[in-house]
Amino acid sequence: MSTTDTWKAPQAVEAALRRMGTELTELLSSRGIDRPLMVGIHTGGVWVAERLHRDLGLTEPLGHLDISFYRDDFTRIGSHPQVRPSHLPLPIDDRHLILVDDVVQTGRTIRAALNILFDYGRPASVVLAALVERDGRELPMAPDIVGLHVRLEPGQQIKLVAVPDAPSTPRLPGGELVAAPDAPSTPPLPGGELVAVPDAPSTPPVPGGELVAAPDAPCTPAVPGGELVAGPALALEVGEIPKERQKRPRPAAPVEATP
Repeated sequence: MSTTDTWKAPQAVEAALRRMGTELTELLSSRGIDRPLMVGIHTGGVWVAERLHRDLGLTEPLGHLDISFYRDDFTRIGSHPQVRPSHLPLPIDDRHLILVDDVVQTGRTIRAALNILFDYGRPASVVLAALVERDGRELPMAPDIVGLHVRLEPGQQIKLVAVPDAPSTPRLPGGELVAAPDAPSTPPLPGGELVAVPDAPSTPPVPGGELVAAPDAPCTPAVPGGELVAGPALALEVGEIPKERQKRPRPAAPVEATP
């Protein structure tokens, strides 16, 4: 491909995220893990982690890592990354972690992320979840949970992007659609009671009295418990790797001349 093309539209990405949430729930249950901490790798991994964090109903805050200067091939990639601080809101010693990234290829990003995590403490275990697993592995780093698999031509890359002009679709933890941003009215709760009317002067409560949506924001209803579930629409694009991000070859080792 000479240009960037959409490989998976937002609807397909959402479907993959729902599958990942289901598989993660089953994996954690089989291992007897009930209070995992989730950590996303900037930037796309944080987007994926935000969705999974909500779908799994995790209550402890989401952590995030920036691995830019931890990669062992940093000096060979001719880029100037936007560095963000890493943040782990809770101690990770003896905790079960879910590490989330958008794309796993060489495995070097995951190795760097593990280095950072072990600088913070010694987790009990780490489950790796990736939205996309592609060819090109260089280190033995395999995701436990994968949303999509792809093989690309040499010189191509796949990238998770936020789609600014696509309507975001809020979801319940089980994947059920809650509201479409362009819908004229808000769909009812499972029992049939309407949650909000866009032009109503006030917002009716759910049973129990909790307000669900502000009258001027008809498309941001809450899941049971009150948490908003809307987020940016995500898509996957495939295109050529920019020249400034292509790996530079290692300099040739000097050869001693024979007399």
